Amino acid sequence: MTRKILFPDVEPTRFGHLPVGGIHQIYWEELGNPDGLPVIFLHGGPGSGIAKTHRRFFDPSAYRIVLFDQRGAGKSWPVADTRENTTADLVSDIEALRTHLSIEEWLVFGGSWGSTLALAYGESYPARCLGFVLRGIFLGRRSEIDWFLYGMGQIFPEAHRKLLEHLPKYDRGNLLGAYRRILDDPDPAVHMPAARVWSGYEAACSSLHPVEETVGPVPSEDQMLALARLEVHYFTHNMFLESNALLEGLPAILQKPVIIVQGRYDIICPIRTADELARAWVGAKYVVVSAAGHSAMEPGILAALIRATEYFKSRLRP
Repeated sequence: MTRKILFPDVEPTRFGHLPVGGIHQIYWEELGNPDGLPVIFLHGGPGSGIAKTHRRFFDPSAYRIVLFDQRGAGKSWPVADTRENTTADLVSDIEALRTHLSIEEWLVFGGSWGSTLALAYGESYPARCLGFVLRGIFLGRRSEIDWFLYGMGQIFPEAHRKLLEHLPKYDRGNLLGAYRRILDDPDPAVHMPAARVWSGYEAACSSLHPVEETVGPVPSEDQMLALARLEVHYFTHNMFLESNALLEGLPAILQKPVIIVQGRYDIICPIRTADELARAWVGAKYVVVSAAGHSAMEPGILAALIRATEYFKSRLRP
């Protein structure tokens, strides 16, 4: 069913690495209609990177589709590096990429951490945003981080137990600090087992009905390390955001159209946060998918996202 909903797999027409200052170069790719409606895809994590499937949320005959790997993720260099890696840096990278591609305005599409980054970017550069498609809302607040670290264990105790049991008993009271120390260890024999456990914890909690299409392929060691190391880095620093900053900054983009897609049983990013955002964003189109969790590839979530991109392609003009 998932493959039938997605648009055809189209290869990039342009791609490359963009130096963004300091040590980082971000990988980007562009595909679809060069004269179409520009859209930027923002992946989750932090650290998860883009995948071929992400290209297929958009009609390639109508959209100029741009994707990129955020600092430390995917094909960006250096991999899994936390130096010079903050929310402000990523927002700056999005704008640098827009300038590099000579795009005046674009639709901003992001899920999970990608929704956080989409809001942060939009509130910094509202004139560059035509609108938003946001999924699995995460506002980067301490309460949401604590839920990920501890609260999800109420629903997925087996997965949470594995997360704790990887640590010595004396370290289990400081889960975040312990994982940061282990993941930052330069020895792969130390950091890779921790990265596998961390990424496995998130994967186990992501889908209401875990099957291959919703869970996705087994990630590589680089992908697991990037996800684990960067998530712990950002969690440790409260996502490099002031408390409630994204809701407080919302007036900058309230006049922009938005479609918010949320799984009713999303355990990674519980629906209460999406509800808050939808109530604050007057005029938002808010879609609650009843039989779905967090994964963008769950059939109901995917169908809602495709409807959202189809809606905007007929209402926005490049």
